Amino acid sequence: MGNVTITNHPLIQHKLTLLRDKNTGSKDFRTLVGEIAMLMCYEATRDLPLQEVEIETPVALAKTKVISGKKLAFVPILRAGLGMVEGVLTLVPSAKIGHIGLYRDPKTLKPVSYYCKLPNDIEEREVIVLDPMLATGGSACDAITQIKTYNPKSIKFMGIVAAPEGLDMLTKTHPDVDVYCAALDEKLNDHGYIVPGLGDAGDRIFGTL
Repeated sequence: MGNVTITNHPLIQHKLTLLRDKNTGSKDFRTLVGEIAMLMCYEATRDLPLQEVEIETPVALAKTKVISGKKLAFVPILRAGLGMVEGVLTLVPSAKIGHIGLYRDPKTLKPVSYYCKLPNDIEEREVIVLDPMLATGGSACDAITQIKTYNPKSIKFMGIVAAPEGLDMLTKTHPDVDVYCAALDEKLNDHGYIVPGLGDAGDRIFGTL
């Protein structure tokens, strides 16, 4: 099974509380999603390998570290995943961005794919899939299944709020994928929404409530 990390950093938990609040408007909601994504990206990239290089400071020669050869690609699941892109690019501006379009059929709650565009050199990259909500797990599992057909070096999933049902499905369907979330909530309700959750992330990011 892939490793599951529920980040409990005080800054993330504070911002998550503001994110959950129904009175938080779209502008602040977008900002918070980006900030949480940036903080979580710090954790999700903790295992990037380093190599030693020699540089010249204004004072002397120094042996120091740079990231060793690993190329990153972030792949947001449309549309809510787009809200996380700016935050992660703040930390890793050289990363490439792919996009996967999925929507959930309101009757079956199953994901339906309508778009997939990934970097041409995806097989040379470590991929981090972005989606604020891991609810049923269907969208995340389907997105990762699609990405695997392109043979990237590795895949991680980074969300903000997860339901136990979605986390269970993702770790069982893709046991090789490490998962990073800011909170593991109580359950899904009859409509497939995370409880207590934060509502529909896409609607709150883009103001389409």
